[in-house]
Amino acid sequence: MAATTEHPPESRLRAWMLQGLSDMGKGAAQGPHAQPESPHKGQRWWRVMCLTGVDYFSTLGYQPGIAALAAGLLSPVATVVLVAVTLAGALPVYRRVAEESPHGEGSIAMLERLLSFWQGKLFVLTLLGFAATDFLITITLSAADASTHLVENPHLTGLLHGKEMVITLFLVALLGAVFLKGFLEAIGVAVALVVTYLGLNAVVVAVGLWHVVTAGHVVTDWSNALTAQHGNVLAMVGVSLIVFPKLALGLSGFETGVAVMPHVQGDPGDTEDRPAGRIRDTKKLLTAAALIMSVFLIATSFITTVLIPAKEFEPGGQANGRALAYLAHEYLGGGFGTLYDISTIAILWFAGASAMAGLLNLMPRYLPRYGMAPHWARAVRPMVIVFTLIAFLVTWIFDANVDAQGGAYATGVLVLMSSAAIAVTIAARKARQRGWTIGFAVVSAVLLYVTVVNVIERPDGVKIGACFIAGIILVSLLSRLARAFELRVTSVTLDDMAERFVRDTASRRIRFVANEPDRRDLAEYREKIEQIRADNDVTAQEDFVFVEVTVGDPSEFEAGLVVRGEVLHGRYRVLTLESSSIPNALAALLLHVRDTTGCIPHIYFEWTEGGPFANFLRFFLFGQGEVAPVTREVLREAEPDRKRRPRVHVG
Repeated sequence: MAATTEHPPESRLRAWMLQGLSDMGKGAAQGPHAQPESPHKGQRWWRVMCLTGVDYFSTLGYQPGIAALAAGLLSPVATVVLVAVTLAGALPVYRRVAEESPHGEGSIAMLERLLSFWQGKLFVLTLLGFAATDFLITITLSAADASTHLVENPHLTGLLHGKEMVITLFLVALLGAVFLKGFLEAIGVAVALVVTYLGLNAVVVAVGLWHVVTAGHVVTDWSNALTAQHGNVLAMVGVSLIVFPKLALGLSGFETGVAVMPHVQGDPGDTEDRPAGRIRDTKKLLTAAALIMSVFLIATSFITTVLIPAKEFEPGGQANGRALAYLAHEYLGGGFGTLYDISTIAILWFAGASAMAGLLNLMPRYLPRYGMAPHWARAVRPMVIVFTLIAFLVTWIFDANVDAQGGAYATGVLVLMSSAAIAVTIAARKARQRGWTIGFAVVSAVLLYVTVVNVIERPDGVKIGACFIAGIILVSLLSRLARAFELRVTSVTLDDMAERFVRDTASRRIRFVANEPDRRDLAEYREKIEQIRADNDVTAQEDFVFVEVTVGDPSEFEAGLVVRGEVLHGRYRVLTLESSSIPNALAALLLHVRDTTGCIPHIYFEWTEGGPFANFLRFFLFGQGEVAPVTREVLREAEPDRKRRPRVHVG
C-alpha cells in the first residue's frame, strides 16, 4: 500500500533526529508497534529492582526533610502511617496491576480497556497528563535536590552557593544530552548505584541510632515534647492522617516498578499470553522494594527528627532537602559526608534518567496509536528535546526548589496510584472476588482522599498537571486534524470469498460500488446499480462488487482491516469491512487490490447531502460524512503518482 515514488534524500540532521527509538534498552522493542525479540530475555528480578530503585530509593535524599517540614516532631509517627498505607494498600494494588498488565502497560492500559470512543481517549490523555507531571517533576525535583547536596557540601558552600538554578539546569541538560546520544539500558550501573547508596544510608542510620541510644535524653526530650504538643496516641495518629498527603512522595516508585516488567527474566516456560514467571518475580520485586524502603523511611525519619534541630529543616537551613547528608557530615566527618553527597547526586541524577525513559516509553505507546501525535513523536530525539525544554521551564517556574516541587510531584504520583487502585477494584469485581473488591475499594477511597487533600493544600501540582493535560489534548487534537487524510490502515486481509471476487473482476475491469448498508434487501442493491450506471454512463455489461464499511470505534486511529466476501440474493457480490473511518478503509482496500492484482481499480460514489464543513466534522469525529472527496484525498496523499492512483467516480 505504500507509494512507490522516490523522495529526495533526507538531510543528515533530519535523519539523525528521526532515527527512531534509538537504542533504548538492549533487546527492547524498537518503535511503538514493535515486539520484543524474545519474551524470555531479561534480567533477574533483584537487578531490575535496582533499575526501578534509582527512582524509588533516591527519595531518601529528600523525603526525611520533607516529612520533618510537614509533620515536625510527629514525623516518625506520620512515616509509620505512610509505611502502613504502602504495605497494606499500594503494594497489593500494584501486585494486582502486575498480574493484570504483565507487559508493562500499567493501570492506564487497564482503564483504557474499560472505556471506548472519545471519552476513553480523553480519559487516557488526562492520565497521561498526570503521568507527564509525575515523570517530569521527578527529573526536575531530583536534579534540584542533587544541586542542593552539591551546594550545601561544606567544602563547596562558598564556591557554589546561590548557583542552584544554574547547576539544576546543567544537570537537566546533561540528562537530555545522554538521551540525544543514545541511552542504553544500564541495569549494571543501577545495581552499583543502589547498592552503594543503600549501603551508605545503612551506615548513616546505624551511626544515627547509636547516637540516639548513647544519648538517651534525646528520645526522652522528643517524646516529652511530642506528648505536650499532641496529648495522646490517638491524637497523634489523627494528626498524622491529616498531614499524610504531604508525605506522599514516599509512595513513589510503584508505577516505575510495573513499567520495567518487560525486563524481568521470568521462567523459560513463560509465554507472551501468560508470563507466569515474570508476574511472580515482579511481585517479588515490588515486595522487596517496598519492605526495604519502609525500613529506611521509618529509621531515617526517626533519627533525623530527634538528632537535627528543627530550624535546620527550614528553607536556608543546612538540613533543608538533605537531612541524611547533614547527619553524614555531622557524625561521620567531611570525607564520608562528601562520599555520601556524591552517591546521592549520582542516584538522584540517574532517577531523572529513569523518569525520562518512562516518558519516552509511555507517550509513544498511546499518542501515535490515537493519531494524536506528529510523526516525529515516534522518534526519541525530538521528544527528548521537547521534554528537556519543558523541564527547563518547570525548573525556572519553581526556582529549582525541592520543597516547592513536592506538591506537583505528589499530585502526579497520587493520581496514578488512585487510577491503579480503581482499575484493580474494577478487575476484582469483574472476577467476582468480593473480598479483594472491598479491600481495593477501601484503598481507592484512601488514595482519593489523600489526592484531594493534596490538591487542596498544594494546588501547584494540579495546576502543573492541568497545563500538561491541556497541552497534550490541544496538541493531540491539532495533530489528529493535520493527519486526518493520512492512510492509517496497518494491514489488509481478505478472506477466501473476497479474494475470489477480486481475482474474477481483475480479469476484466475492477469496479467497486461504495454502499451504505441499510435494509440490504434485493431492491437496495438493484436500485444502487441502476443509479450508478445512470450517473456515470456505464454500460449494462459492466459488473460491480459492492463495498460496505461499518464504523466501529471512530476514535481509533489505526488498525488492521479484515475484508469478508458474501453473495446476497443469489447475485450481488458484497465485500464487508469494519473500520474506524469509511474513507480510510476504502482507500486502503483500493491500494491493496491494486498492489495484489496489478490493475487500477475504480470505485463509484454518490454525493452526500449536507454542507461540506458539517460533513468534514462528521468524518473527523465519527468516521463518516462526505466519503467520496475524502477517499480521493487519502488516495492522493498515499499515492502521489496519478497514473497509479485508483480512480474515484462520483455522481
